[in-house]
Amino acid sequence: MTVDDHDLVDAALSHARGRAFAPGEYVGQQSFVTAGEVLSLARRAGVAPGVRVLDLCCGVGGPGLHVTEVLGCDYLGVDASADAVDRARHRASAAGLAARFEVAQVPPLPPGRFDVVLLLETLLAFADKPALLGQVCAALPVGGRFAFTVEEGHPLTASERAVMPGSDTVWLTPLETLVADLEDSGLRVAWCTELTASHLTTVDALVGAYAAVAPALVPATGQGTVTGILTAHRTWGRWLREGRVRKFAVVAEKVSR
Repeated sequence: MTVDDHDLVDAALSHARGRAFAPGEYVGQQSFVTAGEVLSLARRAGVAPGVRVLDLCCGVGGPGLHVTEVLGCDYLGVDASADAVDRARHRASAAGLAARFEVAQVPPLPPGRFDVVLLLETLLAFADKPALLGQVCAALPVGGRFAFTVEEGHPLTASERAVMPGSDTVWLTPLETLVADLEDSGLRVAWCTELTASHLTTVDALVGAYAAVAPALVPATGQGTVTGILTAHRTWGRWLREGRVRKFAVVAEKVSR
């Protein structure tokens, strides 16, 4: 794909996402979470001016920059993609925000102590969740908060993996198992709310929006890529609708031992 093709694809996908979300709810996120849900989660975690926030797998920085702009904080976002981090830095500079971004593979977590660790729409991709949770807990002081969204459900079957594009990044966990893993790591759930209904609405809207821009995407990306995007979103929609998967936003607090 040429640079021009890459820009065309980015613009088409961004336009589609913008149309799928309600006004004011799209801030550049490549996920199902809305801007309002991100702010609600951040507020529950105590994000405010002077609070040290580490945003794991931040991507191009949309939600993190939104939190920084609205709530204020000492923000560091990390992502394994150098291109995503570069885009996030440009967005922060253009918005006049003093947010920092670094290229980093997670785990391990960057050195330092943070009041809040944020992980949006990506816990699903970690096969070894206890290992990640242990590092999150180590990065927090007692009373520090881990704020995240998570897809809850039993692990995928072989037949489900066969139909889900990118299934090597889909590691579902039952909610009770996740809660136990959090507690074993020294983190206790302080707040939890279900997002299944709102995320199903978003997924359905994204399917329609992506289908509308598909003819423009195929010449640049190929039919296989476009089919994969639509198949993944339709599959998530079916699983959310059937209760195969549920979505939650959670704040867990580090407790003394």
